[in-house]
Amino acid sequence: MDASPALPPLALYVHVPWCVRKCPYCDFNSHGVGRGAALPEDEYLAALIADLDGDLPLAAGRPLASVFIGGGTPSLMSAGFYAGLLEALADRLPLARNIEITLEANPGTLERGRFAGYRSAGINRLSLGVQSFHDEQLDALGRIHSGADAVAAVDEARRAGFDNLNLDLMHGLPGQTPALALADLEAALALSPEHLSWYQLTLEPNTEFHSHPPPLPEEEVLWDIQDLGHERLEAAGLVRYEISAYARGGRRSRHNLNYWRFGDYLGIGAGAHGKLSRRGADGAMAIERRWKSRQPDAYLRRREDPRGFVAGRSLIDEAELPLEFAMNALRLVDGVPLSTWSHCTGREPSRLEQRLAAARKKGLLVEDAGRLQASPRGLLFLNELLALISVDRGCQG
Repeated sequence: MDASPALPPLALYVHVPWCVRKCPYCDFNSHGVGRGAALPEDEYLAALIADLDGDLPLAAGRPLASVFIGGGTPSLMSAGFYAGLLEALADRLPLARNIEITLEANPGTLERGRFAGYRSAGINRLSLGVQSFHDEQLDALGRIHSGADAVAAVDEARRAGFDNLNLDLMHGLPGQTPALALADLEAALALSPEHLSWYQLTLEPNTEFHSHPPPLPEEEVLWDIQDLGHERLEAAGLVRYEISAYARGGRRSRHNLNYWRFGDYLGIGAGAHGKLSRRGADGAMAIERRWKSRQPDAYLRRREDPRGFVAGRSLIDEAELPLEFAMNALRLVDGVPLSTWSHCTGREPSRLEQRLAAARKKGLLVEDAGRLQASPRGLLFLNELLALISVDRGCQG
């Protein structure tokens, strides 16, 4: 094996921590500020640029393949904010010629004309947090927009020139039936999105829904929703390429593919996480995870702190690399070449043969000796598959 593998592709994640109201299911680093609140745009932009400056050595000369601006609710910030941010990026890092720059937006926070400003600033992909088109279910989820707001937001985005649009849609909602879930999909398909993220509501720790669970559909209903939904989306030309991601030709999310293929990413902003690979003098690869100060006020103060914005960092233990890699790669419907396993983990595929054979025997992996690819059953029972193929501490492959 090559002792000096090339560094993986590089992306950038930017976190905007504020939202109008914290949703009861949300476990992200988001902080409700109410409608009409004045946000510290200038201060936050200056902090983001300083944060980026501190991380620049980690880029190692690699061009940025994608940028994803998430939250919180990034659409609370003005177009001028993003114009300044993207100008600063272009001044500091090489950008891929066809770079994908995504902004998350909430249909309930948009002022008319704002999408056109985002497009002019250089953002070329929008991800709209629709979740449902039914107002009763949006109310149950604590969302601040209506189904009509979502439709209007898509129309506004198209008028602004966005031709790469993702809709975030949830299923398994409180009281949801298969008919209601399919009606949501039909409403989404009527808007002709290039990409759809369709995922099941889960009750995450440290959320209101976890403490006070709503009445969710029974497991059999959830299976019906998933089976019928997958069939309808495929028939509509949205091809499933990851457990919860569907896209038309050429519109897969390049940023998320970089995550799932175990690429590198810088993370700037309050609570942002990054994953960076570096090669030592001996050619060995080390992978570090780092995270930034979480609370917005504390993050802003870090600009004056000689320690910088990094709140913590840790190297991924060599014994954990196979599991870390598999947790991402096996989410992809097409999987990855088995050679990628060696490149990213430093392990020869031969050390995995017995585990792969056991997973294939259970029908959790496809019968292809050259690929690490979950079967349709393996995608449904991913945790079981990961437990079977993960290499134990001590590296007994």
